[in-house]
Parts: sequence; structure tokens; C-alpha cells
Amino acid sequence: MNRRTALKSMTAAGVGAALSALSGAAFADDAPAEGKTEEKPKYVNPIVVSSYSYWVSEEAPTMEQCVDWASEMGFEGLEILEKQMYLNPKAGEITSSVVPGGGQMFQTYKTNPDYLRNLKKYAFEKGVSLCGYATHQSFLDPREDFREKNIKTTIAGIESAYALGIPVLRVNTGRWGTSKSFMDLMNHKGIEPALEGYKDEDGFPWVIDSLEKCLPVAEKCGVILGLENHWGLARRAEGALKIVNEIDSPWMRIILDTGNLLDDDRYEQMEALAAKACFVHAKFYYGGGIYYTLDMDYNRIAQILRKANFKGYISVEFEGKESAMTALPKCRQTLLDAFNA
Repeated sequence: MNRRTALKSMTAAGVGAALSALSGAAFADDAPAEGKTEEKPKYVNPIVVSSYSYWVSEEAPTMEQCVDWASEMGFEGLEILEKQMYLNPKAGEITSSVVPGGGQMFQTYKTNPDYLRNLKKYAFEKGVSLCGYATHQSFLDPREDFREKNIKTTIAGIESAYALGIPVLRVNTGRWGTSKSFMDLMNHKGIEPALEGYKDEDGFPWVIDSLEKCLPVAEKCGVILGLENHWGLARRAEGALKIVNEIDSPWMRIILDTGNLLDDDRYEQMEALAAKACFVHAKFYYGGGIYYTLDMDYNRIAQILRKANFKGYISVEFEGKESAMTALPKCRQTLLDAFNA
């Protein structure tokens, strides 16, 4: 019996009989054919883009421009790189300074709440979900006053993410700052010597204590802190997991960056990180990488994340020399083919 037959039976056999028929057969048109089993739902991950992808390719795009481009290219959401927002003077201002006694730069963000509200509204009207907020901080420093300043900046970032309706904030351990330049760090695969008189093991308590001081605000705001495998103590999976496992909070997870794993066992490291991942950065290098080029197997990466039952966002971070305008649609299609097949 199909829908049409069932509805006709209302007049012929009465409402009660028709309802009985409907309960068992009204949706027979949608049932699998005899001898066939119903297909399982496809495994679907939202494919989004980081504003960083436009920043490294185009000339100083504002966050509003990034929202427009993400919408036009069909991405489901936009991840915001915090300091990029301040390309729009209405967003507020950044103050840079160096804490006496060391060379690491510290930045303070003074954000205009009206700008955050308007950006949230703008993205909503464009059909773009604001889904991630990437901040910069460094807790890998023996100076307590330096770490305290970074804690305050991170808490301010949590509150900005909350104002934008964003559920996850990218955080870093920071790094020692002993490399001559960022390119020097990349040339050494992210490996950096510790400050004189210290070793990496000394830094873990500083980072853990600092993140724990941020967590009460994160929980209150409903914003997950996602520790990225982003140089420093989180350059490899074991370092990132050591921090997250010791903190042991539902508000402290991992952001897995596919391109920040520069050792030959990168896929094994991804497997280790996947179980704690709440967000994924998918790196692409069309036109050759700005810093380096990796050959990423996204079909294999999709299998790793599927095995870990990861259902979250996959965010494109484009670091190639090709224009983002031509590269990003290819990045999106590659991820759709790999993750939603």
C-alpha cells in the first residue's frame, strides 16, 4: 500500500482503519526494495575554512571579506584568526610589548563589543557559521609575570569567542623563542632548543598551570579550549596529550593540525591525537608551500578520524603560493570527497 491508496481508504473504511493502514504502510514508498538492506547514513563532517587561508594569500582581507568569500565558495563555516579581526579598525586595537628580561613579544587585544555583535550578525545573514577562534599565547616561559599576562589575554579571547557564539578556542603551549626566525624554526622541523639552564620538562608545569587558570572561564562561557599541536611542547602528539591528559577536563581537548606534524610518523601521531580531537585543521599547499610542502593523504586521514568517531569540523588552512581564490575550492572538494564519501 502506498500513500495514495492509504488516504483513499479513509472514506471507504473509516478513519480508524485508515490510520491503522498508515501506521504500517504510509511510508512504504520510502522503504528499501525487497531483498535489499537499507543503506547506512553517510559519514558527514562539516567542511569549513580558516580566515588564515585568505590572509596568507590575499592582501590584508578583513573578517567581513572572509565571511563573504567563505559563503560564495560554499564552506559551511568560518574559523576566525583573532589578530586578523583587527585589520578592521572598528574591531579594536592590538598593543605589542616585550616583558623585561626576555625577548618574547606579548600582545594585548582591546576588542570593541559592538564589532563582535555586528560580525556575528553579518556572518549569520551570509549563512556562515562562526565555528572556531584561533588565539596566540605562550606559557612556555620561566617568568611568572609573562605567563600571567598571557593568561589574561587568553581569557579575553574566551570571552570574545563567547560573544561571537563560537564553541572552541585554539590555544598553544607557546615556544622557547630561541630560534633566529620562524623560517629557522621551520627549517629545523619545529625543533627549538630550550632557554639556557632549562629543558622541555621544566615547561610542562608552567603550561598546565596556566591552562588550568583559564578553564573556569572557559567552562562558564561554554567554550572548549583546543590545544593545537603547534610547535613548543605540543610539537609531537605525546607532548600535547601529556598536557591534556594531566589536566583531565571535558573543557580541554585537542585541535589536530595535519600539517604541523613534520616527522615521518605523522599518521601514527594523528591516530594518537584523534581520540581527543574536537576540531581539525587540514593543511593544503597548492602552488608550493610558503614554509614547506607536505603530501597529505586525506583519504587516509579521513579513515583515521572515522575510526576515532570524529564528527566535528574540518577547517581548511591553506599555506600555498597559489591564490586562495582558485586553491580553496579545490581544497574543499578534496575534503568533501575524502570525508563525506
